[in-house]
Amino acid sequence: MKELSLHILDIVQNSLGAKASLIEIDINEDVKNDLLVIRIKDNGLGMDTATAQKVMDPFYTTRTTRRVGLGIPLFAQAAESCGGDFKIYSEKGRGTEIVATFTLSHIDRAPIGSMADTMVSLIAMRPDVDYIYRHCVGDREFTLDTREIKETLEDVPINNPMVIDWIKEFVNGNLKEINGGA
Repeated sequence: MKELSLHILDIVQNSLGAKASLIEIDINEDVKNDLLVIRIKDNGLGMDTATAQKVMDPFYTTRTTRRVGLGIPLFAQAAESCGGDFKIYSEKGRGTEIVATFTLSHIDRAPIGSMADTMVSLIAMRPDVDYIYRHCVGDREFTLDTREIKETLEDVPINNPMVIDWIKEFVNGNLKEINGGA
């Protein structure tokens, strides 16, 4: 995948398949330490230890629509090929957490891509799920929490096209701000 946001979208699809109702996406661009950390955590079904180890195999999948499960192995390869690491923490009945680290300045590191598009796709597709998206660049940070948005909206669905447009502008505007206006 050419952008890390697409890896994130793929991993969140796994969380949705595991019946998660809350998914947290954290991106930390630590320029000072030349480190990019992407963490995705859900409260889904989780996996036992044996299954958590198997998901690193591209020929293992629980999906019935295809025989390969490339999402996690490709994300792991993207991190490891850029001087980083990839870890899966999961407990059956409690959820899963994936942490991918990258050398931020590595020449082969894929760009983050459009997190605004990723977030609006997820929210439009599964408005019943709550998402917390935090993004840090150095000491600047912003958070999108769909629980807060839903509370403010009251009876207006979060996947209403006008709300989706606002969320996309909100994410893009805040990303621009925490990146120093660039």
